[in-house]
Amino acid sequence: MSRFQVYRAQLPEVCPTDARRMVFTADAEGRCEVFTWDAATRSARQVTDRPHGTLHGAIDADAHVWWFAEDAHGRGHWRFRPFDGGPEAPGLTGAPDGTARGLAVTPAGTVAVGIGLAERTAVHIGTRGGPSREVTGVAGPVSLAGLAPRGDLLALAGAAGSSRAVTLLTPDGAEAAVLRGDGPHGRLWSLGFAPATDTPATLLLAREHEDRYALATWTAAAGVVTHEWSALDTQFTARWYPDGAAVLIRQDRHGRSLLHRADLTRRTLDRVPTPAGALLDAAPRPGGDLHTLWTDTTRPPRMVSTAGTPLPPLGTIEGRVPAVRRDVHTPGPDGPVHTLLSLPEGRPGPHPAVFLVHGGPADHDRDAYDGTVHSLVASGFAVARVNYRGSTGYGARWQRAYRDGVGHTQVGDLAAVHADLTRRRLIRPDATGLWGTSWGGYLVLLALGTRPGLWRAGIAVKPVADYAAAHAAATPAVRALDERLFGGTPAQVPHAYAHSSPIRYANRVRDPLLVVAATHDAKCPPQQIRSYLAALAATGADHEALWLDTGHDGYDGADHVHVLRRSVHFLDQRLRGTTRTTPPRRPAAPGAGSAHHTVDH
Repeated sequence: MSRFQVYRAQLPEVCPTDARRMVFTADAEGRCEVFTWDAATRSARQVTDRPHGTLHGAIDADAHVWWFAEDAHGRGHWRFRPFDGGPEAPGLTGAPDGTARGLAVTPAGTVAVGIGLAERTAVHIGTRGGPSREVTGVAGPVSLAGLAPRGDLLALAGAAGSSRAVTLLTPDGAEAAVLRGDGPHGRLWSLGFAPATDTPATLLLAREHEDRYALATWTAAAGVVTHEWSALDTQFTARWYPDGAAVLIRQDRHGRSLLHRADLTRRTLDRVPTPAGALLDAAPRPGGDLHTLWTDTTRPPRMVSTAGTPLPPLGTIEGRVPAVRRDVHTPGPDGPVHTLLSLPEGRPGPHPAVFLVHGGPADHDRDAYDGTVHSLVASGFAVARVNYRGSTGYGARWQRAYRDGVGHTQVGDLAAVHADLTRRRLIRPDATGLWGTSWGGYLVLLALGTRPGLWRAGIAVKPVADYAAAHAAATPAVRALDERLFGGTPAQVPHAYAHSSPIRYANRVRDPLLVVAATHDAKCPPQQIRSYLAALAATGADHEALWLDTGHDGYDGADHVHVLRRSVHFLDQRLRGTTRTTPPRRPAAPGAGSAHHTVDH
């Protein structure tokens, strides 16, 4: 067990006034915790040590280290302490505990936090370590998207297609501007304020328009200005350069990443050279330095500084891991379905196979290292990662192509790829299973119920099993996602929820199924999974259940290793009639199972 490390590979956050001082998350005896990194001395120091691990960390201009101290239910508050050590303190006193919905700290030490409460989001402001004052309380799941460097404006992000996609407030709660999205085909996202403190606030935006995506900016003087010259054909995110004159764009395109430098003054868009693969993050730093976190399917993540700045070690496997990579494009009614296929090296096909189904649904699989893929390929399985319709990274039309309804469209794509890989003699149809987490786990349950016998085993980790019941008990953010997907609540469109709910098809499940659930899961609540398991038991379906005493996003490596071992054992036994498992030397966890997903479902 000590050979395994589970954490999220992320670039370190850099102190705005001293680029040698950084904060990052890393493995600490099987848990994700927050560390400092001093590039001058190449030394790390552990800051947090919490029973359930710590995921969210930050550093401000005065080199105070921040983290979100949450309980097993995901509720907590922000805390901080000096970079070089010392007593810790709450970021703001008097603010209620809730879920993390944003943190911003100005160079002068003004702090703003977004706090998710039962049915609303509260935004509090104050000086670091001092008493808080509520700026506003907003119904539903919004997030704090930024605080202007002078502390005179806050940006709140709502649903990107709504009439309040972005709301700008003064510190006393007065509305300075409301920026509208234009429905599901004209979404608007906030990407943060420009860093300059000597000019009026400028907010960076991403705008969807005519099935393309472009940068936009907002100022009080000009309002929203869309920079059409920057338009790209697939989704992206972006960061300001430290001087505020240019923007670094990280584009997700067909399972891989592209970098662009957008000069807002000269109106130019230039490619930044990067190797083929996936950039999990990229950040411009002071002095012209660029930090990137790069990976591909056979190479675990690597952090690189173009200026040669020492960055903290990731602790991943060195070199290349064995696998044969292939891109497969399967014809479909809305265009080809792209699959990232990994095959065991030196073994003739067809292979026993596992479809590793991504969640989201607004996400996609990347040409990136995944510890679960590594474990399965090392165990002799082919692994298919399918970017079904609804996935990001293939343009706006692909993301909204739900012609057969929620879930059924995606299952149809999985089935089409299954047939294509079988026809190409790459996989064995009599030894092929499904494995998904969160919304991916939901698709596993729906696939086994609607197409019994096509896949010979399934693993659903923390899934949606009864859509209407899950909607009733889930967080406001998840309910809002459901209502966007279905076009209303279960009371408004009951037939749509029922048609797409796995529990409706539980009596048709014929293939062995392992369900992993969490007792404190607020996104895919446990009771609706218990109801689904009871429905399976009533029909005598062959199934197993594994319960974790965690929330939806657990940060304890022991749980992830337990799920990984149990799952590979289950697939070996059910697809090949063996109990042999061959885990790799030390799989890192970015993209691995439930450690990767940060999406609403």
